[in-house]
Amino acid sequence: MSAYFETATGDLASEALHSFADVHADLVSADSRFGFLTARHPAETRTVGLLSGGGSGHEPLHGGYVGRGMLDAAVPGRVFASPHNRQVYEASLAVARPGGVLHLVKNYTGDRINFGIAAERLAHKGIPCARVLIDDDLASDAEGIAAGRRGTGGTVLVEKILGGAADRGMGLAELQDLGERLVAGCRSLAVATAAHTSPATGGPAFTLDEGLLEYGVGIHGERAGSTVSRRPLAELVERMTTELLDALPADVPVMSLVNGLGATTLLELYAAHGQLARVLRGAGVPLARSLVGNYITSLDMHGFSITLMAADPTALGLYDAPVHTPALRW
Repeated sequence: MSAYFETATGDLASEALHSFADVHADLVSADSRFGFLTARHPAETRTVGLLSGGGSGHEPLHGGYVGRGMLDAAVPGRVFASPHNRQVYEASLAVARPGGVLHLVKNYTGDRINFGIAAERLAHKGIPCARVLIDDDLASDAEGIAAGRRGTGGTVLVEKILGGAADRGMGLAELQDLGERLVAGCRSLAVATAAHTSPATGGPAFTLDEGLLEYGVGIHGERAGSTVSRRPLAELVERMTTELLDALPADVPVMSLVNGLGATTLLELYAAHGQLARVLRGAGVPLARSLVGNYITSLDMHGFSITLMAADPTALGLYDAPVHTPALRW
């Protein structure tokens, strides 16, 4: 039996979506037929609509980032499952602007297929559509992984910065180029001491012996390439940060995201950020901006991820642009 509370319809994701829209009715609305969220008050300066989506279970991603300064629409699938291409297509029609629509897609096979089919249908309808593929996960950067690096925590930073750019009236090709440059300068790494609870079995998705840690876990609960002994937080964060820096351009400022995967306390996350800042200072890398909290979760997994993104003045200016969504605002 599942450990999660059951709903009358058995469709937890759908019921949560519509309840979310009711709670945040000043910011978003839900399409009851196809199951997606749209922003009620996007900036009138936009010439391109921004759309993202993916499986449920990662809240507040993506619905929490629908609103002024970020996404025009978010399309959720079932738990850890891609949205259907019809959902993506209909949501794209709803938010496309004169300059078209940009899809922000995490690099998972199902997402690539369904967003790709939707893009083909939009092309047949004469609506310009482009894609930014987000593949920031350092742990899946291996020859044996055919799909390539997964899309993880960097998604939040990409959505925020491109939202600021779209509000300035940037066109489709410009937004795509900026997004690809952001992704190229962004890497993430996640660890976990306990798996999420499987909705299907009610038990842990995987088990770890006492004193072990999954190093490089995925946001869908994918096992890491290595299981290592648990070390003090300072040592763990230093290893993670050093590997991330080695994968990024040298001698440039960075922005960071220390992200909880669902069951990690803010005490732990802020302590991890403190160690991250220490390592960056020691490496002579300026930390330009920081986010700490639960921004892209994995149900109730006990773990955290660190994301670092190269931060040039353009990216920083767009990151600082006003945002007003259910989950992020300044």
